[in-house]
Amino acid sequence: MPHVIELDNLSVKLGRREILRRISCRIGRPGAGRAIGLLGPNGAGKSTLIQTLLGFHKPVSGSARILGFDCHHCSTQVKALLGYMPETDSFVANLPAITFIRLLAELSGLPPPAALEKAHETLFHVGLGEARYRPIGTYSLGMKQMAKLAQAIVHGPELVILDEPTNGLDPGARTRMLKLIREMKEDHGMNVILCSHLLRDVEETCDEVVILKDGVIVHQADLEEERRANRRFVELEVSGDDSTLSFALRDIGAEGVSEGGGRWRIVLPGDVEISALWQVAARCSLAVRKLTHRRDTLEEIFLKAVGHIRATPGEAAMAEPKQEVATHGRL
Repeated sequence: MPHVIELDNLSVKLGRREILRRISCRIGRPGAGRAIGLLGPNGAGKSTLIQTLLGFHKPVSGSARILGFDCHHCSTQVKALLGYMPETDSFVANLPAITFIRLLAELSGLPPPAALEKAHETLFHVGLGEARYRPIGTYSLGMKQMAKLAQAIVHGPELVILDEPTNGLDPGARTRMLKLIREMKEDHGMNVILCSHLLRDVEETCDEVVILKDGVIVHQADLEEERRANRRFVELEVSGDDSTLSFALRDIGAEGVSEGGGRWRIVLPGDVEISALWQVAARCSLAVRKLTHRRDTLEEIFLKAVGHIRATPGEAAMAEPKQEVATHGRL
């Protein structure tokens, strides 16, 4: 069974400039309902990749496939599988929303009676049921974003590409949009590509992430696996004789480095609960004065991938415990 997106040595030029440079990856595990975050700084090649998947750009080398179909050579089949929510508005302003969505449903291949029925159903689904007879030009920004989502999903595509879907939305509308995206993959089995500069949106909705920089993939990760394996980084302050604490931490699979004065930085593996530290402190006859913990965020992973920081805080925390272990060994 094919992945959602398969890129093989894909290169794309616009004029003489090479935008995508020989990128290869498999995105979206086979099976229904995967959400993939597409990230990168401005000029990284995100829009070019999306337009290539939509069949607007011909690769100069390599290939791009969606659900097993080549985006260039099988463009008709690909377009039947796709829904696309563009970042910029592309409305006929004086058309009522119901007419506009019905028209796009027919262009996607639905017969007129089914297109009208699906247009009503979809506009109610995105919260525009009461306003479906109003001209789209009279809609607020948030309503226009919902109308763009409606036209992208009205024909029931297998893959929906969303380009900045929460752009300009107030907090309530953003929450509603993210809820709809989760429902698309979890309840309706749609695959989603979410292109957004808001990393929190990607972190809340996506199962996988791909980060582009200068036309190449600099990071690809399964967020579900990272969430399961992601270690916790703990700051611990204790009072008492903590000379045996490093050895007790190793007994539970953790690593720690002393900063003096009872202050410790500790790395816990993903399968060890925070409560284990209280038990370790009790065995060492230590009183806990402070205990805080965190994980690496997607923002930190992104900043490292694009070269804005050298390491995530978690990686920095890991470096010193290893040095501490070596010091103990010499003693």
